[in-house]
Amino acid sequence: MKVITILVYIVLISCNIYSFSGASISNDVKSFSVDYINSQATNSPSSLNQSITDNLQTLILNQTNLSLQEKSIADLNFKGTIIKYEIKPIAITSNETTAKNRLTINLKLEYVNNKNKDLNYTTTFTRYRDFDSSINFSDVELVLIEEITKELAEDIFNKAFVNW
Repeated sequence: MKVITILVYIVLISCNIYSFSGASISNDVKSFSVDYINSQATNSPSSLNQSITDNLQTLILNQTNLSLQEKSIADLNFKGTIIKYEIKPIAITSNETTAKNRLTINLKLEYVNNKNKDLNYTTTFTRYRDFDSSINFSDVELVLIEEITKELAEDIFNKAFVNW
C-alpha cells in the first residue's frame, strides 16, 4: 500500500498537478504576469502599491514553477486596484476615547487564465490589522502594511491556484 501511495505521489508531482503549497496548476500553464497594482484610495501611501505587487510576484515564483512574463504573452494575468485604505476606531472605552484602531485594505483583483477562461474571476480581497490607539500610526504603518499585503497575496494565490 505504501508503494502505491508513493508512486501516485511521484506521478502527481512529476505532472505538475500537485505541489507542497497545495497549488493545482495545469501542465499547459507555464507563465504569469502581475500588473503593477494601482490605487484608487486617496490616502494610501505610495509604497503600498509596490508592496502588494512584489509580495504577489514573490509568492507565485516561490510556490510554483511558473515564470514571470509580460502580460501580452503570459498564460495567467493578475491585475488589481486598491479600492480602500481606511483607518477607523473599533474599540471605544468607557470615557468615550478610542482604545483600538483598525487599518483595512481592500483590493479588487482581476484574474485571467488564458488557457482556461472558465477559471477567470474578478473579486475583492479584504484584510485588516488592529493596533492600539496609543501608538502613533506612522510608527507602525509600514509593519501593518507588510503584514496585510502578505496576507492579501496569500489569499490571491489560494483563490487562483488552490481553488478555495
